[in-house]
Amino acid sequence: MYHRPRMNLALRQSLVHVEGTDIHWAEMGEGRPLVLLHGLADCHRTWSAVAPALARTHRVLMPDLAGHGLSGRPDASYSIDWHAKIIGSWLGALGLDDVDVVGHSYGGGVAQWMLLEHRERVRRLALVAPGGLGREVVLGLRMCAIANTVERMGQPFMAPFTRIGMRLAEGGYDREDIELLAWMNAMPGTARAFARTVKDVIDWRGQRRHFLEHAHQVAELPPIAIFWGDHDRVIPSRHGTTMLDMVAGAKLTHFDDCGHFPHRQHAASFVGHLEAFLDAPELAPARIRVPGRAAAPAKVTSLAFWAKAWTTFVSGARAIAAAPNTNTNTAPAAA
Repeated sequence: MYHRPRMNLALRQSLVHVEGTDIHWAEMGEGRPLVLLHGLADCHRTWSAVAPALARTHRVLMPDLAGHGLSGRPDASYSIDWHAKIIGSWLGALGLDDVDVVGHSYGGGVAQWMLLEHRERVRRLALVAPGGLGREVVLGLRMCAIANTVERMGQPFMAPFTRIGMRLAEGGYDREDIELLAWMNAMPGTARAFARTVKDVIDWRGQRRHFLEHAHQVAELPPIAIFWGDHDRVIPSRHGTTMLDMVAGAKLTHFDDCGHFPHRQHAASFVGHLEAFLDAPELAPARIRVPGRAAAPAKVTSLAFWAKAWTTFVSGARAIAAAPNTNTNTAPAAA
Protein backbone atom coordinates (compact mmCIF):
# COMPACT_ATOMS: atom_id res chain seq x y z
CA MET A 1 0.00 0.00 0.00
CA TYR A 2 1.28 3.45 -0.91
CA HIS A 3 1.63 5.85 2.00
CA ARG A 4 1.71 9.53 1.15
CA PRO A 5 4.98 11.12 2.29
CA ARG A 6 4.75 14.36 4.23
CA MET A 7 6.24 17.35 2.45
CA ASN A 8 8.42 19.48 4.72
CA LEU A 9 7.76 22.94 3.27
CA ALA A 10 9.74 24.58 6.06
CA LEU A 11 12.97 23.44 4.43
CA ARG A 12 12.94 25.68 1.34
CA GLN A 13 10.36 28.39 0.81
CA SER A 14 11.07 31.62 -1.03
CA LEU A 15 9.52 34.83 -2.27
CA VAL A 16 10.51 37.02 -5.20
CA HIS A 17 8.99 40.22 -6.61
CA VAL A 18 8.29 40.03 -10.36
CA GLU A 19 6.00 42.00 -12.67
CA GLY A 20 4.61 44.04 -9.80
CA THR A 21 3.71 41.20 -7.45
CA ASP A 22 5.26 38.75 -4.99
CA ILE A 23 5.49 35.13 -6.07
CA HIS A 24 5.92 32.49 -3.38
CA TRP A 25 7.21 29.03 -4.09
CA ALA A 26 8.31 25.92 -2.24
CA GLU A 27 11.03 23.63 -3.53
CA MET A 28 12.86 20.46 -2.65
CA GLY A 29 15.45 18.17 -4.18
CA GLU A 30 18.29 18.74 -6.63
CA GLY A 31 18.78 18.04 -10.32
CA ARG A 32 16.92 19.02 -13.47
CA PRO A 33 14.34 21.73 -12.64
CA LEU A 34 10.75 20.47 -12.59
CA VAL A 35 8.06 23.16 -12.25
CA LEU A 36 4.65 22.08 -10.92
CA LEU A 37 1.72 24.48 -11.50
CA HIS A 38 -1.43 24.04 -9.40
CA GLY A 39 -5.04 24.63 -10.40
CA LEU A 40 -7.66 27.29 -9.72
CA ALA A 41 -8.24 28.27 -6.06
CA ASP A 42 -5.52 25.77 -5.06
CA CYS A 43 -1.88 26.21 -4.00
CA HIS A 44 1.54 24.56 -4.03
CA ARG A 45 0.45 21.99 -1.44
CA THR A 46 -1.62 20.15 -4.03
CA TRP A 47 1.66 18.43 -4.97
CA SER A 48 2.45 17.21 -1.44
CA ALA A 49 1.65 13.59 -2.31
CA VAL A 50 4.17 13.40 -5.17
CA ALA A 51 6.82 16.08 -4.60
CA PRO A 52 9.04 14.09 -2.19
CA ALA A 53 9.25 11.16 -4.62
CA LEU A 54 9.93 13.43 -7.60
CA ALA A 55 12.55 15.32 -5.58
CA ARG A 56 14.71 12.21 -5.35
CA THR A 57 15.97 12.95 -8.88
CA HIS A 58 14.71 16.49 -9.66
CA ARG A 59 14.77 19.99 -8.30
CA VAL A 60 11.02 20.34 -7.74
CA LEU A 61 9.70 23.92 -7.75
CA MET A 62 6.08 24.57 -6.78
CA PRO A 63 5.01 28.21 -7.20
CA ASP A 64 1.76 29.69 -6.01
CA LEU A 65 0.13 31.40 -8.96
CA ALA A 66 -0.52 35.11 -8.43
CA GLY A 67 -3.75 35.54 -6.48
CA HIS A 68 -3.31 32.11 -4.89
CA GLY A 69 -1.62 30.54 -1.88
CA LEU A 70 1.03 32.77 -0.33
CA SER A 71 1.68 34.84 -3.46
CA GLY A 72 0.57 38.44 -3.94
CA ARG A 73 -2.91 39.52 -5.00
CA PRO A 74 -2.42 42.65 -7.12
CA ASP A 75 -5.15 44.60 -8.90
CA ALA A 76 -4.43 43.00 -12.29
CA SER A 77 -6.23 41.37 -15.22
CA TYR A 78 -5.54 37.76 -14.13
CA SER A 79 -5.86 36.67 -17.76
CA ILE A 80 -4.26 33.38 -18.66
CA ASP A 81 -1.58 35.10 -20.75
CA TRP A 82 -0.84 37.39 -17.77
CA HIS A 83 -0.38 34.35 -15.53
CA ALA A 84 1.92 32.78 -18.14
CA LYS A 85 3.94 36.00 -18.30
CA ILE A 86 4.29 36.04 -14.50
CA ILE A 87 5.58 32.45 -14.43
CA GLY A 88 7.98 33.22 -17.28
CA SER A 89 9.34 36.24 -15.38
CA TRP A 90 9.62 34.14 -12.22
CA LEU A 91 11.70 31.58 -14.12
CA GLY A 92 13.86 34.42 -15.42
CA ALA A 93 14.39 35.78 -11.91
CA LEU A 94 15.59 32.32 -10.84
CA GLY A 95 17.84 32.00 -13.87
CA LEU A 96 16.00 28.91 -15.12
CA ASP A 97 16.16 28.66 -18.91
CA ASP A 98 15.48 24.93 -19.44
CA VAL A 99 12.76 23.33 -17.32
CA ASP A 100 10.16 20.58 -17.44
CA VAL A 101 6.65 21.85 -16.66
CA VAL A 102 3.69 20.00 -15.17
CA GLY A 103 0.36 21.82 -14.99
CA HIS A 104 -2.83 20.67 -13.28
CA SER A 105 -6.28 21.95 -14.33
CA TYR A 106 -6.02 25.75 -14.72
CA GLY A 107 -2.26 25.38 -14.18
CA GLY A 108 -2.30 23.11 -17.24
CA GLY A 109 -3.87 25.96 -19.20
CA VAL A 110 -1.15 28.33 -17.99
CA ALA A 111 1.50 25.77 -18.94
CA GLN A 112 0.08 25.55 -22.47
CA TRP A 113 -0.03 29.33 -22.77
CA MET A 114 3.63 29.57 -21.75
CA LEU A 115 4.52 27.93 -25.04
CA LEU A 116 3.36 31.04 -26.90
CA GLU A 117 5.84 33.34 -25.14
CA HIS A 118 8.37 31.10 -23.39
CA ARG A 119 8.69 28.02 -25.58
CA GLU A 120 12.49 28.12 -25.32
CA ARG A 121 12.30 27.55 -21.56
CA VAL A 122 10.13 24.40 -21.72
CA ARG A 123 11.87 21.09 -22.45
CA ARG A 124 8.90 18.76 -21.81
CA LEU A 125 5.29 19.46 -20.93
CA ALA A 126 2.97 17.29 -18.81
CA LEU A 127 -0.71 18.22 -18.52
CA VAL A 128 -2.82 16.85 -15.66
CA ALA A 129 -6.59 17.14 -16.31
CA PRO A 130 -5.84 20.47 -17.99
CA GLY A 131 -8.14 23.29 -18.94
CA GLY A 132 -8.29 24.73 -22.43
CA LEU A 133 -8.88 21.59 -24.50
CA GLY A 134 -12.66 21.74 -24.86
CA ARG A 135 -15.81 23.58 -23.90
CA GLU A 136 -17.21 21.52 -21.00
CA VAL A 137 -16.36 22.45 -17.41
CA VAL A 138 -18.10 21.99 -14.06
CA LEU A 139 -21.27 24.05 -13.71
CA GLY A 140 -20.13 25.93 -10.61
CA LEU A 141 -17.33 27.66 -12.50
CA ARG A 142 -19.72 28.69 -15.28
CA MET A 143 -21.99 30.24 -12.67
CA CYS A 144 -19.06 32.21 -11.24
CA ALA A 145 -18.38 33.66 -14.69
CA ILE A 146 -21.80 35.08 -15.48
CA ALA A 147 -21.80 38.10 -13.14
CA ASN A 148 -19.47 40.31 -11.10
CA THR A 149 -20.98 39.09 -7.84
CA VAL A 150 -17.96 37.01 -6.83
CA GLU A 151 -15.53 39.90 -7.26
CA ARG A 152 -17.78 42.43 -5.50
CA MET A 153 -19.17 40.35 -2.66
CA GLY A 154 -17.47 36.97 -2.68
CA GLN A 155 -14.51 37.49 -0.33
CA PRO A 156 -16.32 36.54 2.92
CA PHE A 157 -17.43 33.29 1.29
CA MET A 158 -14.06 32.17 -0.13
CA ALA A 159 -13.12 30.09 2.93
CA PRO A 160 -16.44 28.22 3.32
CA PHE A 161 -16.70 27.64 -0.42
CA THR A 162 -13.14 26.28 -0.37
CA ARG A 163 -14.09 23.75 2.30
CA ILE A 164 -17.18 22.69 0.38
CA GLY A 165 -15.47 22.60 -3.00
CA MET A 166 -12.47 20.59 -1.87
CA ARG A 167 -14.70 18.00 -0.16
CA LEU A 168 -16.90 17.69 -3.24
CA ALA A 169 -13.84 17.38 -5.49
CA GLU A 170 -12.79 14.21 -3.64
CA GLY A 171 -9.16 14.98 -4.35
CA GLY A 172 -7.60 13.15 -1.44
CA TYR A 173 -7.26 16.28 0.70
CA ASP A 174 -7.20 15.73 4.44
CA ARG A 175 -8.63 18.15 7.00
CA GLU A 176 -5.28 19.88 7.49
CA ASP A 177 -4.90 20.49 3.75
CA ILE A 178 -8.43 21.89 3.45
CA GLU A 179 -8.17 24.19 6.46
CA LEU A 180 -4.84 25.61 5.31
CA LEU A 181 -6.19 26.23 1.81
CA ALA A 182 -9.33 27.85 3.25
CA TRP A 183 -7.13 30.16 5.33
CA MET A 184 -5.12 31.14 2.24
CA ASN A 185 -8.25 31.76 0.20
CA ALA A 186 -9.63 33.99 2.96
CA MET A 187 -6.79 36.46 2.35
CA PRO A 188 -8.00 39.84 1.00
CA GLY A 189 -7.95 40.03 -2.78
CA THR A 190 -8.52 36.33 -3.37
CA ALA A 191 -12.10 36.73 -4.58
CA ARG A 192 -11.06 39.41 -7.06
CA ALA A 193 -8.24 37.23 -8.38
CA PHE A 194 -10.49 34.18 -8.59
CA ALA A 195 -13.33 36.01 -10.33
CA ARG A 196 -11.10 37.64 -12.93
CA THR A 197 -9.22 34.43 -13.60
CA VAL A 198 -12.47 32.53 -14.16
CA LYS A 199 -14.09 35.20 -16.34
CA ASP A 200 -11.08 35.30 -18.65
CA VAL A 201 -11.34 31.62 -19.59
CA ILE A 202 -14.98 30.65 -18.90
CA ASP A 203 -18.41 32.00 -19.78
CA TRP A 204 -21.90 30.60 -19.13
CA ARG A 205 -21.41 28.05 -21.93
CA GLY A 206 -18.10 26.73 -20.61
CA GLN A 207 -14.43 27.19 -21.43
CA ARG A 208 -13.82 29.82 -24.07
CA ARG A 209 -10.04 30.14 -24.43
CA HIS A 210 -8.22 27.25 -26.09
CA PHE A 211 -4.49 27.01 -26.67
CA LEU A 212 -4.98 24.71 -29.64
CA GLU A 213 -6.46 27.64 -31.58
CA HIS A 214 -3.05 29.32 -31.30
CA ALA A 215 -0.67 26.35 -31.19
CA HIS A 216 0.27 26.79 -34.86
CA GLN A 217 2.11 29.97 -33.77
CA VAL A 218 4.68 27.81 -31.94
CA ALA A 219 7.44 26.79 -34.31
CA GLU A 220 7.98 23.44 -32.57
CA LEU A 221 6.02 21.99 -29.67
CA PRO A 222 7.83 20.09 -26.90
CA PRO A 223 7.09 16.45 -26.15
CA ILE A 224 3.70 16.36 -24.41
CA ALA A 225 2.15 13.87 -21.97
CA ILE A 226 -1.42 14.04 -20.67
CA PHE A 227 -2.74 12.48 -17.45
CA TRP A 228 -6.45 12.19 -16.66
CA GLY A 229 -8.78 10.45 -14.24
CA ASP A 230 -11.63 8.54 -15.87
CA HIS A 231 -14.19 9.90 -13.36
CA ASP A 232 -13.23 13.57 -13.56
CA ARG A 233 -16.29 15.70 -12.63
CA VAL A 234 -14.57 19.05 -13.20
CA ILE A 235 -13.26 18.68 -16.76
CA PRO A 236 -14.27 15.56 -18.72
CA SER A 237 -11.47 13.16 -19.60
CA ARG A 238 -12.63 13.01 -23.23
CA HIS A 239 -10.85 16.34 -23.70
CA GLY A 240 -7.66 14.31 -23.55
CA THR A 241 -8.82 12.34 -26.58
CA THR A 242 -9.49 15.63 -28.35
CA MET A 243 -5.88 16.55 -27.69
CA LEU A 244 -4.68 13.28 -29.23
CA ASP A 245 -6.85 13.88 -32.30
CA MET A 246 -5.30 17.30 -32.83
CA VAL A 247 -1.72 16.80 -31.62
CA ALA A 248 0.39 14.01 -33.08
CA GLY A 249 2.94 12.50 -30.72
CA ALA A 250 1.14 13.40 -27.49
CA LYS A 251 0.70 10.53 -25.04
CA LEU A 252 -2.42 10.08 -22.90
CA THR A 253 -2.48 8.10 -19.62
CA HIS A 254 -5.86 7.36 -18.00
CA PHE A 255 -6.23 6.52 -14.30
CA ASP A 256 -9.09 4.17 -13.44
CA ASP A 257 -11.47 5.07 -10.62
CA CYS A 258 -9.93 8.51 -10.38
CA GLY A 259 -11.34 12.03 -10.38
CA HIS A 260 -9.77 15.43 -11.08
CA PHE A 261 -6.63 14.89 -8.96
CA PRO A 262 -4.65 11.87 -10.20
CA HIS A 263 -1.50 13.27 -8.58
CA ARG A 264 -3.24 12.88 -5.22
CA GLN A 265 -5.65 10.00 -5.76
CA HIS A 266 -3.14 7.72 -7.53
CA ALA A 267 0.12 9.28 -6.39
CA ALA A 268 2.48 6.31 -6.79
CA SER A 269 1.23 5.42 -10.26
CA PHE A 270 1.28 9.07 -11.29
CA VAL A 271 4.90 9.46 -10.21
CA GLY A 272 5.90 6.35 -12.13
CA HIS A 273 4.26 7.47 -15.37
CA LEU A 274 5.52 11.04 -15.05
CA GLU A 275 9.11 10.00 -14.33
CA ALA A 276 9.05 7.64 -17.31
CA PHE A 277 8.05 10.58 -19.51
CA LEU A 278 10.55 13.02 -18.01
CA ASP A 279 13.47 10.58 -17.98
CA ALA A 280 13.00 9.03 -21.43
CA PRO A 281 16.28 9.68 -23.28
CA GLU A 282 14.72 10.61 -26.62
CA LEU A 283 11.23 11.88 -27.33
CA ALA A 284 9.94 13.38 -30.56
CA PRO A 285 8.29 16.80 -30.33
CA ALA A 286 4.52 16.92 -30.54
CA ARG A 287 2.99 18.24 -33.75
CA ILE A 288 -0.32 19.94 -34.59
CA ARG A 289 -2.31 17.85 -37.06
CA VAL A 290 -4.77 20.59 -38.12
CA PRO A 291 -3.29 24.07 -37.59
CA GLY A 292 -5.70 26.69 -36.29
CA ARG A 293 -8.58 24.32 -35.62
CA ALA A 294 -10.64 25.38 -32.61
CA ALA A 295 -11.98 23.11 -29.91
CA ALA A 296 -15.62 22.36 -30.68
CA PRO A 297 -18.05 24.11 -28.30
CA ALA A 298 -20.65 22.04 -26.57
CA LYS A 299 -24.32 22.70 -27.27
CA VAL A 300 -26.01 24.11 -24.20
CA THR A 301 -29.76 24.36 -23.68
CA SER A 302 -30.55 27.55 -21.75
CA LEU A 303 -33.52 26.14 -19.80
CA ALA A 304 -31.58 23.06 -18.75
CA PHE A 305 -28.60 25.21 -17.78
CA TRP A 306 -30.60 27.49 -15.49
CA ALA A 307 -32.53 24.61 -13.95
CA LYS A 308 -29.31 22.87 -13.06
CA ALA A 309 -27.77 26.17 -11.91
CA TRP A 310 -30.66 26.73 -9.49
CA THR A 311 -30.31 23.21 -8.09
CA THR A 312 -26.57 23.72 -7.59
CA PHE A 313 -27.14 27.08 -5.90
CA VAL A 314 -29.66 25.65 -3.46
CA SER A 315 -27.40 22.70 -2.63
CA GLY A 316 -24.45 25.03 -2.06
CA ALA A 317 -26.48 27.35 0.16
CA ARG A 318 -27.60 24.43 2.31
CA ALA A 319 -24.03 23.16 2.59
CA ILE A 320 -22.79 26.59 3.68
CA ALA A 321 -25.53 26.85 6.29
CA ALA A 322 -24.51 23.48 7.68
CA ALA A 323 -20.77 24.18 7.62
CA PRO A 324 -19.02 24.93 10.92
CA ASN A 325 -18.29 28.62 11.61
CA THR A 326 -14.50 28.49 11.62
CA ASN A 327 -12.49 31.64 12.31
CA THR A 328 -10.30 32.17 9.24
CA ASN A 329 -8.34 35.12 10.67
CA THR A 330 -5.89 32.82 12.38
CA ALA A 331 -3.55 30.67 10.34
CA PRO A 332 -3.71 26.90 10.94
CA ALA A 333 -0.74 25.49 12.77
CA ALA A 334 0.54 23.83 9.58
CA ALA A 335 1.15 27.23 7.93
